[in-house]
Amino acid sequence: MWVLAVILLVALMIPIAAILVDSPLGRSVARRLEAGSGGGGSAANGEVKALERRIEILETDLEDLTRSLTGMQDELQFVQRLLEDPKKKQP
Repeated sequence: MWVLAVILLVALMIPIAAILVDSPLGRSVARRLEAGSGGGGSAANGEVKALERRIEILETDLEDLTRSLTGMQDELQFVQRLLEDPKKKQP
C-alpha cells in the first residue's frame, strides 16, 4: 500500500514541478543558477551586456527608420513636383 502511495505521490509531483519550473519564479532561480556563484556582480554584468545589445539593436533600427523616412520625404517631394500645375512651369 505504501509503495502505491509513493508512486502516486511521485506521479503527481512531476506536473507540479514542471509548472513551478516554467513559472517566473522558476526562471528567476534558473537565471541565478546560470550566473553561477559569482554573486550579484556577475548577474548585473550580464544584465548590462544584455542592455547594451538591446541598445545597439535599437540604434540600428533607428538608423534604418531614419534612412527610410528620408527616402519617403524625397519621394513625396518628387510626387508633389509631378502633381504641380504644369502651366506654372511653362513660360
